[in-house]
This record gives sequence, C-alpha cells and structure tokens, in this order.
Amino acid sequence: MIATPVVSVRDLRVYYGTVRGTVRAVDRVSLDIGTSEVLGLVGESGCGKSTLGRGILGLLPESAASDGEVQYGGKNLLTMSAKELRHYRGPELGLIFQEPMTRLNPLMRIEDHFRETLEQHEPRLSGREIRKRSLETLGRMGIPPTRFRQYPHEFSGGMRQRIMIALALVLRPKLLIADEPTTSLDVIVEAQILSILADLRENFGTALLLITHNLGIVAEACDRVAVMYAGEIVEEGAARDVFAEPAHPYTQALLRSTISLETTDLHSIPGAPPDLIAPPPACRFRPRCPEAMSVCEEKHPVEERIDHRRVLCWLHGPHDQIPEGGAEKLGREEISVADEA
Repeated sequence: MIATPVVSVRDLRVYYGTVRGTVRAVDRVSLDIGTSEVLGLVGESGCGKSTLGRGILGLLPESAASDGEVQYGGKNLLTMSAKELRHYRGPELGLIFQEPMTRLNPLMRIEDHFRETLEQHEPRLSGREIRKRSLETLGRMGIPPTRFRQYPHEFSGGMRQRIMIALALVLRPKLLIADEPTTSLDVIVEAQILSILADLRENFGTALLLITHNLGIVAEACDRVAVMYAGEIVEEGAARDVFAEPAHPYTQALLRSTISLETTDLHSIPGAPPDLIAPPPACRFRPRCPEAMSVCEEKHPVEERIDHRRVLCWLHGPHDQIPEGGAEKLGREEISVADEA
C-alpha cells in the first residue's frame, strides 16, 4: 500500500453502450499511484488500458457510464460536474494522447498551442510569462526556441510527441497519464522520450501512469506494474518482482512472448481476449490458460496478496474458497470443447 497516493482508484467500472449490448471495458479496477512514482499499465490491445486512463480523468464519450471512486485531493472525481473537472484537468491532471499529429491543430503554430493552453488555465499570466514558460518547457524536451513559431507538419513524429509532452507539462500537473507515448517511434527517439519521462519526478515531482504494450519500457522506466486483462487488473506489484517471478499465468505468457537478444524460440498466447460484451462468467483468462482448473469455470477468482503483490488467480487462493474437486486441472482439449460450446 502507498502511504500517501496522489490518486486512489477504487472499484472503477466503465461501461459502453452499443447496439450489441454493454461493453464492460473496465470492471472493478482498484489501484494507487504515489508521488513521483511511475506505474506501468500493460496488457494486450482491447484489454481496457486506454479506457482506464481516460476514465480516471473523466474523458469518456457520452455513450459511456462509470461508477466507483477516483479520489484526488480528498475529492471523488467521478461525482464532479464537467465544469468542476475542467479546473483539475491540465493544472492538476495531465494526459498525453496517442498519435500526436491528430491532436495538434495543423492550422496553429506551436506557439499558439501553448498560448491557448496557458490562457485557458492560467488567465493571469502575461504574454511574456506565457512565452517564457513555454520555451523553458520545450527546452527541457530538446526543442530549440527557433522552432517555436513553426507548424506541426514541420516536425518529425518524435518531435511532435515531445511537443505533446511539453503541452502537458507546461501546466505542471501532479499526475500525468501517458497513453502509449512511444508508439510508432524508432528506438532512438523512444529512448529519448523515456529519458524525458524519467526526469519528470526529478524536475516536477510528477506521478506518472504509463500505458503501454511494451514490456521492455516498463522494465526500464517503471517502479510498479499493473497487468490488465479483459477489463480487470490480474496482477500488480513492484516491477522487478513481477518481471523476476510473474505470478499470474497471463503475466507469465506475456513475458514469454517478449522478444530479446536471448530469444531462441518464438512464443505467443493462443486465442484472443474475450468479447467484453459477454466475457466468460468466471475467470476471464480461463479459455486461454494452460493452468486452468475446474474452479476457474465456476467462480470468479478472488484477489490474493503475495508479498506486497496483488494477484487475481485461483492458483494462489484463497484455497479455503475453492470447492472440493475445484483444484482439478483442466486439459487443453476440455478447454477447447467448453469454448466451442
């Protein structure tokens, strides 16, 4: 447990309404992020990572409904009106979006983006102060002042991503949610972005939720990691512990699928994440799990704590809640037959 979390999420659910039914994108998620801490959120595409990040900030479409608690500064962000939330977004809570080219207005100079952001949230700043703070923040990102009046299309993808980070940091938020900040970047630019994110806690004391599918980034940049599958957090703990000894079968499978210089054989996870309109009624990973037991078909797993780590899996208990005969292991053929039915 974190003594003084910047943000504390409890039983957060985010559902989307569709013509096919309700999509349970985030289902009873709880996590804390401490001051100057980097928490990595990992999992396959479609597991709810981006929805969780946006749900924390209340940036959801009209078709979405959410409940639970997102405690920040002693207040529940989920009970605030849209007008109240605007006072927190930017100065207190920042977000780095995916695809920076689609987030920067192609008709506005970089200077205009910064001016608009600061005038919206800090209207008392003079034009000189706005320029000074903007150039200082861009300088930390390695963008020279000579490029301040250029348009987004005049920058490379990596530089546009740095500009997006600078736009989030210019308001000096206490919590920053970075949604796939290195997607589509080459490894050199990726390393530069990671270096910038690593400096956040030293220069700003910022807490960071880093959403990514890249486990290598998490191993290098994060203090803790939360593994998400089918809308749920299935494992959470110190990054070094999770990587050294993963407890959940899904975490183990993700790590086996990672390619490194020592890789001699390629591994993948059979199947695909479930349809979140009608997920499996008990354990959501059961149809793909090589360790599946009878109880996994019957009861939703109960969260268990193992050495300061949280794991959502019957393999780790609580054993007194497993019915008699429930620990019997299912064969792969039994799982396939059950799935086809």
